[in-house]
Amino acid sequence: MSYSTTAIAHPNVALIKYWGKSNLTENIPSTPSISITLSKLETKTTIVEDDFDTIWINQKKINDEKILRFLSQIREKTGIATIKIETENNFPTGSGLASSASGFAALATALNQHFSLGFTQSELSTIARKGSASSARSIFGGIVSLQGPSWKARSIEQDGEWPLRIIIAKTSSERKEISSSEGMKLTRETSPFYQPWVKEAQKDFDDCLSAIKNQDFEKLADLSEKSCLKMIGTMLSTSPSLIYWNPTTLACVHAIKKMRTAGKAVFFTTDAGPQIKAICTSESAEEVTKSLSNIVGPTNIIDCEIGGDARIV
Repeated sequence: MSYSTTAIAHPNVALIKYWGKSNLTENIPSTPSISITLSKLETKTTIVEDDFDTIWINQKKINDEKILRFLSQIREKTGIATIKIETENNFPTGSGLASSASGFAALATALNQHFSLGFTQSELSTIARKGSASSARSIFGGIVSLQGPSWKARSIEQDGEWPLRIIIAKTSSERKEISSSEGMKLTRETSPFYQPWVKEAQKDFDDCLSAIKNQDFEKLADLSEKSCLKMIGTMLSTSPSLIYWNPTTLACVHAIKKMRTAGKAVFFTTDAGPQIKAICTSESAEEVTKSLSNIVGPTNIIDCEIGGDARIV
């Protein structure tokens, strides 16, 4: 009887965004990025050898071309056997909470252990990136960077070194109509703001590294909100427009901006989806949670600390 291997990985939220790819074959981003790994959200993936590659996500059998292509790439390199994959997310899938990032990080980690492939964390980051570029960052815990020329992620601040909190306000559990991969392709092809976004990205990245090194919250807040809104600008100017926010998203943004104006250490960011992530200090977390709870309801709030590495369980 074949034995199974299980891995857990956490999604991440980008502070300095990547949106768009410079090389589709290698899944290389157009811009460098910096993210925080999220503690309470996780993908749990179990693999076992089987006669065919089969994929189950949240107890439903699916045909996922991205995952099958990912397996094919690894098989070509390592000769791994065909497998059954069973994956469960403890958060909404495909709704702007980076389920693909944690998914491919967990799968790469499980494959590495199950087949004794011997890849280092750095090498696993490169492998996971082939499935999802943001997945390269979910191999690592803490605050994580991803930049060229190697496009391997690395941890730049470990969990606990800067005890930030990430308060997530779920404004919808629906799967988004246009995936991130398709949205990035459309943006690159049609947005007049795309190239200016790419040109400014390295400076934003470098400035953010400096803010993190100095634990300068206000500078981090300015840079992160700016990066988020510039990304949203490229989405809105895409043809057809990519509008991932909903009215509740906007209400949360206004609430966070009001708290920040009042002196609270908090800022917002979003990804390709309607969910709001409020990054704050521990001292501000209670008020941020209360304010966002009044908008989305207490059951739609997830209070995360900075999460750890992808790991075998």
